[in-house]
Amino acid sequence: MSKSVTKAIFPVAGLGTRFLPATKSVPKEIMTLVDRPLIQYAIDEARAAGIKEFIFVTSSGKSALEDYFDMAPHLEAELRKKDKTELLAELKSTNMDSGAIAYIRQQRALGLGHAVWCARRLVHNESFAVILPDDVIAAEKPCLQQMVEAHNETGGCMVAAMEVPAEKASSYGMIDVKDDMGSVVSVNGLVEKPKAEDAPSNLAVIGRYILTPQIMRNLNKIKSGSGGEIQLTDAIDAELREGRDVFGYRFRGQRFDCGSKAGFLQATVAFGLAREDLRDEFDGYLRNLISMQQAAQ
Repeated sequence: MSKSVTKAIFPVAGLGTRFLPATKSVPKEIMTLVDRPLIQYAIDEARAAGIKEFIFVTSSGKSALEDYFDMAPHLEAELRKKDKTELLAELKSTNMDSGAIAYIRQQRALGLGHAVWCARRLVHNESFAVILPDDVIAAEKPCLQQMVEAHNETGGCMVAAMEVPAEKASSYGMIDVKDDMGSVVSVNGLVEKPKAEDAPSNLAVIGRYILTPQIMRNLNKIKSGSGGEIQLTDAIDAELREGRDVFGYRFRGQRFDCGSKAGFLQATVAFGLAREDLRDEFDGYLRNLISMQQAAQ
């Protein structure tokens, strides 16, 4: 049985250029999906999976991200004074315990693999999770929790996997499946952003990983791969070449690519409709909007 995973790395050093000009002064991870920033969804998912130590790989201009997880005594006092207990509880849920969160700077944008490698001294000799906040997953049981439960049985490295259309293969790391066991697949190889005709399957890797400490040693040896960056996929593929186990996990849930404008809007609609306090009014608005558009046509 695999040792419990209690550390997670959150690569949040990106500039968020697809959301300019908003990200000129606001880190993309702080942008709100309904009324919670993207990073809060990632943190809540990690907590549900048993993560105790949260490692953020950041860059300059991300101070708002650090402030978000700090205490806000003046705001808490004001809410307490006005007896807004529900809002106070919601606010306190965003606080992180002292020592639970660490921030490391990625000084150059050299890819996801490099961002993960930057946290090597805090991981030590333990398996760890990696969560990409851009990938928001709506699920009854949080995605990383599903993966941790499966990883307890398999050990090795594990990547979250979902089926994608052939024309989308060039946007993902694609899995060469060795043995399909249903929710869990044994991986024969990984191909980073192949052409549609070269994709080994329709299973793509998305932003959730459980990795062994050996991955850090692999990253230490890698120079650059696809796009001139240090690819995490290459470090995982090195495990396979050494005969160690890598698994893909078909999670139960719906993934939204909140790193794109279209994906962010889709997530906003889906999460808005899922909220009991917003559903009726929002659903009514959307239906009226569709009716007006159809009438105009």
